[in-house]
Amino acid sequence: MARTPRQQVPDAVRDAVERTVQATVGSAQLTRERAQEAVDEIFRGAGARAESLRKSVGGALPVTQEDVKAIRADLRAIGRRLDAIEARLPPARTPSAAKRAPAKPKPRAKPKPKPKPS
Repeated sequence: MARTPRQQVPDAVRDAVERTVQATVGSAQLTRERAQEAVDEIFRGAGARAESLRKSVGGALPVTQEDVKAIRADLRAIGRRLDAIEARLPPARTPSAAKRAPAKPKPRAKPKPKPKPS
């Protein structure tokens, strides 16, 4: 049976719609892949920046209570060591030597008078 022109029009429209849908699906897939690549690139860049920031901050993180306790313990140990060192030092000089007045400067010699011409 041969198709009449009336029957060919819906078939042609259907074929055109199917081709359009297939082309749209293909380009949508490409667009989706490009968008996914862009998002992945953004996350890679953000991850690299975050890692760089972590490295630059390093030991500058906020101090915890445990850190403060450790520092206080170290400070007490240093204080005990200093006390032990000071106990082994020789006694200080007598305070009377430190209070002694400095020597007075010698008075300047008076100039001798010039002899009178005779």
